[in-house]
Amino acid sequence: MKIVIADDHAVVRSGFSMILNYQEDMEVVATAADGLEAYAMVAKHRPDVLLMDLSMPPGESGLIATGKISADYPGTKIIVLTMYDDEDYLFHVLKNGASGYVLKNAPDDELISAIRMVYAGGTYIHPQMATSLVREFIKKDSESPEQDPLSSLSQRELEILPLIAKGYGNKEIAEMLYVSVKTVEAHKAKIMEKLNLKSRPQLVEYALKKKLLDF
Repeated sequence: MKIVIADDHAVVRSGFSMILNYQEDMEVVATAADGLEAYAMVAKHRPDVLLMDLSMPPGESGLIATGKISADYPGTKIIVLTMYDDEDYLFHVLKNGASGYVLKNAPDDELISAIRMVYAGGTYIHPQMATSLVREFIKKDSESPEQDPLSSLSQRELEILPLIAKGYGNKEIAEMLYVSVKTVEAHKAKIMEKLNLKSRPQLVEYALKKKLLDF
């Protein structure tokens, strides 16, 4: 597989190149010192994998370049190399198309395994960061979205609500539904309470907004 390494430190580029070129199935075809150069090397060589350092001053950062390269060259899988074990960085690069997140202090065999995994179509996240990612997803999953108060109404209350909004009185509604006036009054009170409405005009406005009226 063809690999490009982007890092602003020459010694890092040289070190990674030596490690990866030693592998029978890997070849470092180019290196880059910033995001702009990384983009150019990807455009030129169309590598299978790009190792991208996140922070590369004074040129374009890896954060910006990751999104651009992912959008323009989806055939190149991007593995972010960083010293930051930060959830915000992790979420950002994953959203922008990265397939891997490896800490720079990780052992050589972890980087090699990550490259092979990503090249095969998988995703690799440093174990420490993977735990944070799972924890965040569990947190979001447990946060139920705000419930529409309309869903709390009973079937009978859903029948009475539009009738009230149309201007029918309690007695008329009772006759239409074959229930007592007191039953209608009780349902009306429950409707107003559940929907947090204080007056008939508010109820009419709510019914129109929810498209509960057929005129």
